[in-house]
Amino acid sequence: MTDAKKVEDKPKGPLGKIKEFSEDKEEQLAILSTFVRLGILIWSGGILTLNYVTIPGWEQDKIDPTFIASVFTGVTATFGIQAGGKKKNGDSGGGANISKKDMEMLIEKATQAAPTQTIKLEVPTVKITS
Repeated sequence: MTDAKKVEDKPKGPLGKIKEFSEDKEEQLAILSTFVRLGILIWSGGILTLNYVTIPGWEQDKIDPTFIASVFTGVTATFGIQAGGKKKNGDSGGGANISKKDMEMLIEKATQAAPTQTIKLEVPTVKITS
């Protein structure tokens, strides 16, 4: 047997399979980073699920899921998934999608419709005795 045949018979690890799939270093890193993000997504999703699901015979420790939820939301955002989604009336819920021109038009219309504003405060009388 030659040395080359011994190398071919040896099983390849996950990194070896990625190297075999693509010769480009940037593409290899992109594939590896996708798997890392998927691992973190599965881990954080599992922790969140276990926080809300009761398993018979297993004592459940209550944890604060805030950090895990932020990790989960952050990783889903890297895949282009928004946690909020669309609302029933079709509004996405965010004001970030409005252009500067539209905002200026809305401000101009608001100032034309109500150039002044009157505020009436009713305060009860306070009696101070010494």
